[in-house]
Amino acid sequence: MSQAHVSIPTLIVTGAVGAGKTTIGGAVSDQLTEANRPHALIDMDALRSCYPRPADDPFNTAVGYRNLAALWANYQGVGAERVIIVDVVETPEQRADYAAAIPGAAIQIVRLTASVAELQRRLAGRERGDSLRWHQARAAELTALMDARGIGDHIIDTDGKTIDEIAAEVLQRVGWPL
Repeated sequence: MSQAHVSIPTLIVTGAVGAGKTTIGGAVSDQLTEANRPHALIDMDALRSCYPRPADDPFNTAVGYRNLAALWANYQGVGAERVIIVDVVETPEQRADYAAAIPGAAIQIVRLTASVAELQRRLAGRERGDSLRWHQARAAELTALMDARGIGDHIIDTDGKTIDEIAAEVLQRVGWPL
């Protein structure tokens, strides 16, 4: 079967800042590792981390997708069969960007949610000063934006749940049995 016809199970974990994307992506990866399921975990923030950033691309999304394509090819070359991507998805159109970077991607987007008050509390535990204020404003902005744009094939409320419970729910919702 040619690479163009291979279906790549692709999970994108998204949510507002403070929703737990990185933590849950890591927990899903841990559960897949324990079940001996070949996969890769990719944090898009790391793939976009360079300076300077173009004026018309303040979050460095273009370089992030180019890096994703290169990294996935390398991971696939050593046996990864599925991929978990941690990222902030702001528009439905981003699905096409992931699909272009990972040919054959069978994409499912899981959006983690929490009340704005809970997001503010979580952020206060990790940010300070101007960074805290920016992240708290961004959390409220992203929550409203993602709600309005219907971001997420699966929506999981994280309030009051443990990391392992959320990760198990993610795997169950996307149909990745262990």
